[in-house]
Amino acid sequence: MFQFGFNMFHEISRPFNMTYRCFSVSMLPGNERQDVERGGKIIMPPSALEQLTRLSIEYPMIFKLTNKKTKRITHCGVLEFVADEGKVYLPHWMMANLVLEEGALLQIESVSLPVATFSKFQPLSEDFLDITNPKAVLENCLRNFSCLTTGDVIAIKYNSKVYELCVLETKPGNAVIIIECDMNVEFAPPVGYKEEEHIPRSADGNSGQSMDEDPAVMMPEPSGFVAFSGEGNRLDGKKKKLTSESESESQNTQARQSYVRGIPDYDFVIGTLRFIRNSRPPSAKEEAPAEPFQAFKGEGFTLRTAKSKN
Repeated sequence: MFQFGFNMFHEISRPFNMTYRCFSVSMLPGNERQDVERGGKIIMPPSALEQLTRLSIEYPMIFKLTNKKTKRITHCGVLEFVADEGKVYLPHWMMANLVLEEGALLQIESVSLPVATFSKFQPLSEDFLDITNPKAVLENCLRNFSCLTTGDVIAIKYNSKVYELCVLETKPGNAVIIIECDMNVEFAPPVGYKEEEHIPRSADGNSGQSMDEDPAVMMPEPSGFVAFSGEGNRLDGKKKKLTSESESESQNTQARQSYVRGIPDYDFVIGTLRFIRNSRPPSAKEEAPAEPFQAFKGEGFTLRTAKSKN
């Protein structure tokens, strides 16, 4: 025998689904609410809180916003229940995403979203690159958000300047909760950003000038009048020796000269070292070098005549 009675089955919670007139936060009566503009939460009327309480909606409260005319969808949290009845107030960037005008109808439905594990953002301006630590700035600003939706363009404020970021990707779904979660964040290059073009390398793989290359070769050829560009003539009528001939003669003369200590070694090769401190003294068979010059060495003379000893 089976007995049936009341309260045998658990009551199935119904979703919250209402339509309101939406307005931007600037239309909210009273003082200006900058905290609403800087986040991703909306302000709803008190009757919505009563209805949500009766429906036993789970916390945190996440809502799906739908513009039925344009079929645009986004998700948000709720900040307060102090709006006038029949109205909701949204941040300006959220109304721009939904393509909503002041006083337009907006459908609000309660939903449950997965917890975020990954998100990717793309700044819409290159000015975002001027921020020293963009991840820390974004983490601080996202504390005013309850969820993220792929395709949304969110607005964050830093140093009295508003930066717009496009949500390119979210995991594990197209809409995720970012409350008390460990989420990996990546940034895509800003819109219009181009990497600096690198200087093309030469054919031999060297991008710069080699050490042995003459800088004069890299200079462009002179045009027009060039000073001291003529040829010289000798007074004795003989032809001027070419530079190559004079260099060859000087090299031959230097090669014939034997190296003597104290005279520069003209045959020195760069990169080699010659240790001569241990050279042996010349033997008797070898020709003795000429006696070095000694100052004040010689005979002296006097102007006085020597006196006779007579």
